[in-house]
Amino acid sequence: MRLLAGLIAVAALLGAGPAAAYRLESFKDRLFDYPGLLAGKPDDAFVIVDYDKRRDIHRRDKVWEREVFGEYVSMKPSGSQEDLTLQANGRTITYMRVGEPRGAKAVVIYVHGQGGNRFQGMNDVSFGGNFNRIKNLMVRNSGLYITLDVKDFKERGAADIKALMQHYTQRSPGARVYLACGSMGGFLCWRLAQDSGAARMMGGMLLMGSTWDEGFFSSATFRAASLPIYFGHGSWDEVYDWKRQAKFFERLKARAPKYPARFTLFETGTHGTPIRMTDWRLILNWMFAATGR
Repeated sequence: MRLLAGLIAVAALLGAGPAAAYRLESFKDRLFDYPGLLAGKPDDAFVIVDYDKRRDIHRRDKVWEREVFGEYVSMKPSGSQEDLTLQANGRTITYMRVGEPRGAKAVVIYVHGQGGNRFQGMNDVSFGGNFNRIKNLMVRNSGLYITLDVKDFKERGAADIKALMQHYTQRSPGARVYLACGSMGGFLCWRLAQDSGAARMMGGMLLMGSTWDEGFFSSATFRAASLPIYFGHGSWDEVYDWKRQAKFFERLKARAPKYPARFTLFETGTHGTPIRMTDWRLILNWMFAATGR
């Protein structure tokens, strides 16, 4: 396919970023590493992951798409997990957190899509245990992980996320915020990436079965080429077409060849596959390295 060939060629031209001082240490890597690559190497800018529903759902889940087998989870984070509120923007923001509320080295905020809530990203046993993994990675590496209830996907939602970002970066002055955006949550993440105040707090953005925004090309953030972006998409996604997302990625790399961006295509994956299968440790460690974190 011409599009795939072009993406792989782009990937081959990219160099490695500077070494990072902060890295997430290994946690259940054997279980969460990509099961195989059909194109590219793990550190390439564009890779195709060999996703197989029978292997990656039916053999991994005790109850399909509901409850993963116990070996995929650790309940260590439950000791610091809290359900909280923050008063900001004249309203109450409901959210959950796990990890270091002060002095965190990095902050990850999961932004759910339409129909989601703050509990989705804290669910230890759904999505193949992948939310449990990010909780463990942050708790075990002096980080903070946050989920919130998104009330709308425009100005109000973005303002609420920004308020949480400000609240916790004040308590952890050396930390950067990594926004993980599921589906429609991407609308808010793109909006924040183009907000100069929010972008200064951000260290990276993970788009999982999510959106694109042509307006980003006109932003100071794009011109600075300093905000790493990960695109994870399933090739059978019927909500957001992976080809349109891949073409956006191609345009980004064509305009700024050295821009720190990566695209992972999960072959035969559907809309929720990137949330289940994204290798949090691999992507976040790349983002730390790309920005010299």
